[in-house]
Amino acid sequence: MKKLSYTILFASGLAFGQFFEKDKVFTKQDTLKGSNTQFRNFWDVKKYDLSVEPDFAQKSIKGNNKISFEIIKDVTNPTFQIDLQQPMKADKVEASFPIADSKQDGDFIWIKTNKSFKKGEKYTIDVTYSGNPTIAKRAPWDGGWVFTKDEKGNPWMSVADEGIGASIWLPTKDIWSDEPDNGVVMKIITPKDLVGVGNGKLIEKKAEGDKMVYTWEVKNPINAYSIIPNIGKYVNFKDTFNGEKGKLDLDYWVIDYNLDKAKKQFQQVKPMLSAFEYWFGPYPFYEDSYKLVDSPYLGMEHQSNVAYGNGYQNGYMGQDYSGTGVGLNWDYIIVHESGHEWFANNITAKDQADMWVHEGFTMYSEVLFTERYMDKKSADIYAQGIKHGIENDVPIIGKYGVRNEGSGDMYPKGASMLHTIRQVINNDEKFRQILRGINKDFYHQTVTTEQIENYISKKSGIDFSSVFNQYLRSTKIPTLEYSQKGGELKFRYTNIVKNLKLPIIIEGITITPTEQWQTVKLKKGSPVEFNTNYYIDYNKVQ
Repeated sequence: MKKLSYTILFASGLAFGQFFEKDKVFTKQDTLKGSNTQFRNFWDVKKYDLSVEPDFAQKSIKGNNKISFEIIKDVTNPTFQIDLQQPMKADKVEASFPIADSKQDGDFIWIKTNKSFKKGEKYTIDVTYSGNPTIAKRAPWDGGWVFTKDEKGNPWMSVADEGIGASIWLPTKDIWSDEPDNGVVMKIITPKDLVGVGNGKLIEKKAEGDKMVYTWEVKNPINAYSIIPNIGKYVNFKDTFNGEKGKLDLDYWVIDYNLDKAKKQFQQVKPMLSAFEYWFGPYPFYEDSYKLVDSPYLGMEHQSNVAYGNGYQNGYMGQDYSGTGVGLNWDYIIVHESGHEWFANNITAKDQADMWVHEGFTMYSEVLFTERYMDKKSADIYAQGIKHGIENDVPIIGKYGVRNEGSGDMYPKGASMLHTIRQVINNDEKFRQILRGINKDFYHQTVTTEQIENYISKKSGIDFSSVFNQYLRSTKIPTLEYSQKGGELKFRYTNIVKNLKLPIIIEGITITPTEQWQTVKLKKGSPVEFNTNYYIDYNKVQ
């Protein structure tokens, strides 16, 4: 079959996030957005109580956000930083403590105080906001609101903001390392003929004049870019999944004319959940339900509110990213975006530079789903296929503290690294327990790449530090040079980082190549067959 064009399919960063920005010069603004500054590091968000009302004709929104937080260290006369990106405006700023001065400057609201705050004290900041938010040109790859119409001409609105940040429309503490521990209550105000769908569970629906107010509640911590309102001509159908923690509510909201197609296509949800619970442990948000929502763009991993826009077809927009044909057996967006419920939403990287923790594991979840849904042979074929999308342009890990994503290789190269690590561990049950352990031991937490790297090394009993350095922090792909004479194999690594320790199993024999030539006696004299599940190159030399 004709292979998909990786450049077109996953242009410049693969993602359902934003374009990867190469050679960007970072500014003080980037540091303020991406670092845990002195304006952020003394308070911890506990809950967001927010409302949002979009105006389709004006392409504008308005609402408010009440931010509940706790002081986490003693501080005197601090300044609070609330993020709200231009051209959105803060119309009113109030707090449960005296405000000495507040002003909006660029993408930030600065709240000055003349007061001493003590660790453990709890307060609120309430921001009323309005304006015409940035409009996405090509959601979800660039960030912004989407004001469009469905096939029947009805208004359809939503937003995608992973890379650019939730503060593109909502006043928040917009840093990945601080999630509201006690969740979110979101009121979506719509015209009476439209429906507002948010995260978590619908706890109230009521008419107010010529408007409808839909109130949604999330009980668990949630990353800010997952807090997403959807407004359109939605209809709802429900189901349940009997999972590891009992009954999980399945909640589907689709544009009215898609109902029959959705009832058929969404039958893939239960096998997906079954596979992921097997590999990763219980779905992380039973209290908030699992939800798929028709989206005016391809898809995003919004927690308990997964955006679906794949046209009710298998593959990725009807094509197979791996180029093998295996990916046409299931719906890419259902599988990939739901995999993020474990990797991105259950455990979230503290800094966008470590976004491979989201995307590497989640692209590998496609391999693991295939193995459970189909068979191991098909999974290996798929895993080998996705390697063709790797560009090795720049390292996977980006620059810390400035909201910088690393290379789009975080998807296929990250997945290929994990598949390689699995080969080295050479014990699928141990590998599975490591994956489940990550989701259990870092449950509802934000993490660093070092935490994940150290965890895998510790639980496997194998030091993978040099392997992570090889694949995450360099663009070099290990090359095994070899020659064979009968039952004697001569080999060495080239193109490696210093002191790479990446063992390879060949015909039941474990070898650990270095940059020096080594020789091993094989059991047979026939041409050696290498395990192509490793992400290394093989080069036969004379």
